Amino acid sequence: MNKFAMYGKLTAHPGQRDALVKMMLEAADQLDSMEGCELYIINVSEDDPDVIWVTELWSDAEAHAESLKNENVLQLIQRCRPLIAGVEPIKVRPVGGKGI
Repeated sequence: MNKFAMYGKLTAHPGQRDALVKMMLEAADQLDSMEGCELYIINVSEDDPDVIWVTELWSDAEAHAESLKNENVLQLIQRCRPLIAGVEPIKVRPVGGKGI
């Protein structure tokens, strides 16, 4: 299986999580039609009022890398940066399960 998956932990500056969630949902809308993006889910932490988790599944690592070259994606990343206090990417390798 060549799928590429990742969890992203985004920590917003205090009080900025909802604004960041709104922008991340815009990103999800843009990725809806992007080739190679199979899953992009925005989650909020129930334990930390500043944390957002992003669940991503791509057809392969190259599709993910290509998405980061997209002009709309790059602009959205720049808009989000001031709201983000920290980022922790967690790369995983899918091996099977429902939905794969």
